[in-house]
Amino acid sequence: MRPRLVFIHGIGRPRDPVRELAAWTTALASGMRAAGHSALAGSLSADGGVECVFAHYDDLFRRSQAQGEGDVAPGEAEAEILSDLLLAWVDGLMAEEDGEAGRRLLAGARAQAQPRDQSQGGLDVVRRALNVATTVLALRPWGAAAQWITPKLMVRELGQVARYLARGEADAAGSGLDHRIRARVLAAIGEGPAVVVAHSLGSIVTLEALHELPSATPLFVTLGSPIAMRSVVWPRLAPQPPRVPEGVLRWRNYWDRDDIFAVRPHLERDMAANSSGVLPESRRVDSDGVWVHSAETYLARASVAGPVAEALAETATLPHGTADAQ
Repeated sequence: MRPRLVFIHGIGRPRDPVRELAAWTTALASGMRAAGHSALAGSLSADGGVECVFAHYDDLFRRSQAQGEGDVAPGEAEAEILSDLLLAWVDGLMAEEDGEAGRRLLAGARAQAQPRDQSQGGLDVVRRALNVATTVLALRPWGAAAQWITPKLMVRELGQVARYLARGEADAAGSGLDHRIRARVLAAIGEGPAVVVAHSLGSIVTLEALHELPSATPLFVTLGSPIAMRSVVWPRLAPQPPRVPEGVLRWRNYWDRDDIFAVRPHLERDMAANSSGVLPESRRVDSDGVWVHSAETYLARASVAGPVAEALAETATLPHGTADAQ
């Protein structure tokens, strides 16, 4: 059968699915060629041998209000999660920071993240988040990343994680924002075996979605994932306790030390295995450049693209719709 590759994006700007698919496949093809899989890299084109799909859900985050995204105060549940995210994010960065100056700066950011009183109004949380983001972005190497990220954009992106985990924003049919996002992802993956690559917030969405999928996932790849933020993401994942979905045959989790959102990246230390004994395998990558959180930066690495190429080559041998472990 024709190998199927599904990309799931994460937090960030509004996206053009056609352009995003082209950018992701181009980066992955570059990584595949570097890993010695030139023939398979050529099959990622629109008329090639691999069916490539980009799961698109960023439109679901668009507010109905006339105000811009950064001007809308978060609801109570969302504000609480965003407040917790700030502390967990800074704590995660502190755990990896070994420079004295960096630790002092992050200690200041943590003080800014603390609620000032018992009330946590949505706008107060946003103000604190902007202060924290401004402080963190002064830390090397992110101080030179202004063309990719600003404090306001960072707060918006953390806010998207909070909105997903808040399990609110039901539509007229009673379907929450998180449910609608997972439905998009499940529709993109389809019923047959697929290699699935998920970035950032998309890794949280896809982990939950794969628990609803009966077919095999020969390889699940997570890039720059915030899944292991223990105090905020971890206890809000569904189902509980967090475990590897039954259909996942292999899980590779990639992180870069300079990825500002990939804190506490070793998922296998806490994630429960599925019945086949599959656990995440966390691998560090070292990318060039100031801003390394983008999916394309990860996909262009041979260490990331090589296993994807190998899994796609093996996918054609899997019976349609099975979830038997290798």
